[in-house]
Amino acid sequence: MIVDLRDRLHALLGPAGLIEDADTIAPRLRDHRGRYVGRSRFVIRPANTEQLAAAMTLLYEEGVPMVPQGGNTGLVGGATPHETGDEVLILTDRMRSIRAVDPAGDTITVEAGCPLAEVQAAAEAVDRLYPVSLASEGSCTIGGNLSTNAGGVQVLRYGNTREQVLGLEVVLPDGRVWHGLRALRKDNTGYDLKQLFVGAEGTLGVITAAVLRLHPRPRGRAVAFCAVAGVAAAVTLLERLRGVAGETLTAFELVPELGLGFVLAHMPGRRRPLGTVSPWYVLAEVASQGEDQRDVMEAALAAAIEDGLVQDATIAASEAQAQALWALREDMSDAQRPEGASLKHDVSIPVPLIARFVEVASAAVHARDPGVRICCFGHVGDGNLHFNLSQPVGIPAADFMARTGEFAQLVHDIVHAHHGSISAEHGLGRLKVEEITRYHDQVERDLKHRIKTALDPKGLMNPGKVVKQ
Repeated sequence: MIVDLRDRLHALLGPAGLIEDADTIAPRLRDHRGRYVGRSRFVIRPANTEQLAAAMTLLYEEGVPMVPQGGNTGLVGGATPHETGDEVLILTDRMRSIRAVDPAGDTITVEAGCPLAEVQAAAEAVDRLYPVSLASEGSCTIGGNLSTNAGGVQVLRYGNTREQVLGLEVVLPDGRVWHGLRALRKDNTGYDLKQLFVGAEGTLGVITAAVLRLHPRPRGRAVAFCAVAGVAAAVTLLERLRGVAGETLTAFELVPELGLGFVLAHMPGRRRPLGTVSPWYVLAEVASQGEDQRDVMEAALAAAIEDGLVQDATIAASEAQAQALWALREDMSDAQRPEGASLKHDVSIPVPLIARFVEVASAAVHARDPGVRICCFGHVGDGNLHFNLSQPVGIPAADFMARTGEFAQLVHDIVHAHHGSISAEHGLGRLKVEEITRYHDQVERDLKHRIKTALDPKGLMNPGKVVKQ
């Protein structure tokens, strides 16, 4: 049976489309954080939509589960096969063409395996901006971004990946292809099918191509790093800057002194940007088609300092300085690794409740274990916090990791009480598929299960992820 399936897949995909070498496969079977290590019966790499559709038709007929994978940069195990070895891993890395760039219509049509950085570069080449920006943009792919509804640092202004999508091409579980590559801003013809697949983490089908929105490329930007006394002051500053800058406020990031200290200690070349040491900082960016936004930022921060809202601030005087300030924020996750085990909580909270949430959740964590070091940072402008817990000094990492479930429930119960979400931008994958049932009521669970069953009646697409089966 397995030999026959292998031969039939080989005939459909050719020698480059079927991977059997164990060393080549191994990195694809481990998730980005090393939490899950799976097995796969075969790994297929179709060269185009037609090949993928033919292979999925065969796998569907044979009842073989399928796991799609893009750049393998996900953080919740959503693209990792299970340990049983029954599933076929589908890689989209050969499907990476940029099919069309239309600056007049402000769209770009790309295949799922195209890295995010290449899409950004193609947009820039025609003086446009593709605004989704992630730390992993050199290796993450558009298909993965779409499947997880990736966020990033510019959601405040441009929205998540979902907001960039005009049309999709998708191979359904049974191998049929939905040709939905429409470059239309208006298409009011009933159900918006494309949005079913965005954020579905490959549980309803495999996205093979997309028409994405492009935006005018900003000509000038001002990047500031500010010291604030607390999270409440940061939220107030957000309101102040938004009132002054409007839609030109592109990013607004919260940085804790603990996290900044990790970056300065472990990331070579990073320097403290202010003489003032404060428990909290804000990294803010204003960008527009105007050549210089510095005056807008200077005026807003001068008023905030006079009012006591901001204790100290610096504004980048060059692009190199702007990049250096951004590096302090972007290095935050990597800088936590040398400090030992870290329990990650990717949550979203209504912006007016952020300060209260941080206070309550921090107190609850320290009541449970005073030694836990809380590294809370993230995209305050859109309500997304990475409420990460670094292990207490001097204890084994394994002992702290063994408490993952304990602290997850503690933090997520507080998130729920503050009307938030336990997954802001990373998705549910395998990590949170059981946990989400505590926070979604029966009606919501039933609706999602019905959608899954309607599109994937055999339950073969990325089983055990997102929707509990």
